Amino acid sequence: MTRTPRIVLAGLSGGSGKTFVSAGLCRALVRRGLAVRPFKKGPDYIDASWLSLAADTPSCNLDPFLLPAPVIAGLFRERAAHADVAVIEGNRGLFDGKDVHGTCSTAELARQLDAPVILVLDATKMTRTAAAVVAGCRNFEPGLNLAGVILNRTAGERHRRILTQCIEELAGVPVLGRLPKAAKNPIPERHMGLVSDQEHAGREAALDAIADSTERGVDVDRVLDIARAARELPPAPPVPWPAPEPVGAPPRIGYVHDAALWFYYPENLEALRRAGAETVPVSLLSPDPWPELHGLYLGGGFPETQAAALAANADVRARVRTLSAAGLPIYAECGGFMYLCEALELPSGRFPMAGALPLATRLCARPQGLGYVEALVEAANPFHPLGARITGHEFHYSACAEPTSPLPPTALRMLRGHGMLDGRDGLVSGRTFAAYTHIHALGCPHWAPNFVRAAATYRDRS
Repeated sequence: MTRTPRIVLAGLSGGSGKTFVSAGLCRALVRRGLAVRPFKKGPDYIDASWLSLAADTPSCNLDPFLLPAPVIAGLFRERAAHADVAVIEGNRGLFDGKDVHGTCSTAELARQLDAPVILVLDATKMTRTAAAVVAGCRNFEPGLNLAGVILNRTAGERHRRILTQCIEELAGVPVLGRLPKAAKNPIPERHMGLVSDQEHAGREAALDAIADSTERGVDVDRVLDIARAARELPPAPPVPWPAPEPVGAPPRIGYVHDAALWFYYPENLEALRRAGAETVPVSLLSPDPWPELHGLYLGGGFPETQAAALAANADVRARVRTLSAAGLPIYAECGGFMYLCEALELPSGRFPMAGALPLATRLCARPQGLGYVEALVEAANPFHPLGARITGHEFHYSACAEPTSPLPPTALRMLRGHGMLDGRDGLVSGRTFAAYTHIHALGCPHWAPNFVRAAATYRDRS
């Protein structure tokens, strides 16, 4: 049995303020000299990145849809092994999952980790009704340990006093914090959620301000006591990392990491390394030369915010196009797929991209794909075996424009989700695979070994 102090911070919906509370709590605990390990429930890169920065250690995503329960147990145990406390931020509403039963919800994850839950409640224009909401959450599903409430966006001292009295007396749940409405959002939002920490010039000052507010409005000591009172966890199986492939010297796989593309689960890169690859960061925005590569991984991100700079770097666009045509194994997700296309169409104009795929994408005002994805692999490619059923997620505001020439085959038939065209996803052009679907390497255990083998084959044939 292992003692792992832990809490889950959940909300009633997206936008409740749980990311701010989670980040503020992480930073406040770090300033007390504690080793904090942050976790993010669900398929999310932006919130996880802010949590990493706040805790000064990489965050880890846990999701019951992307990962089987034994993998979640082992990954949590491994990542939290040397931490003084684990802070797990939920996503969406506490009971919101992929179906009417709440499957894969934050509540389900809390039960899997046997973790106490603290509810971050947006108390705007509420008093006694807040007690009914909290009581409903406490009693809605069996096995949920609702250990406290943090009130957010309160209007004043009288409002806070009435809210606290109602919740504690009528719902029987302690109020652990009372945060005022912020005069100014320290981390602005945009079309895909919070602004990236990589694009926020004052990110450290913003996090310190959030931590200051948390220290003033939240009883951090009581929160820590609740985390430390969490029950011991039973033994968990080891994380099923891939074994090294017998490919000789490590093939070198580049992964784009810059302001345009930076959405990667750390476990995806670690899986590539454990499978035998050397991973090296490269940039689509910098004029610096790249090392010799045997594979290329283009994650998601915000190519739309960097479109002019991406278009201006013609040498890199030509380099990627040439490498794709030469058969370099290239795996691209969402923003990476958009970059491989001929152009990106924005309200401000049309910007040329790499041109490795014969179509363009267009940024839309509303999401074009949002949520969990299931797909069946129906075309040969270097990364996913025929007949495999893969899980992932998509979140994109772009859509494919009408292609100007016949498209290469698509490998994925969408069983759940939108994909790129007519219920299909995953364009395959030579050894290039590009999709809107994001995967998690521990949920698709074939991906990293196949990528490494493809990269080694390319190296040995070059």
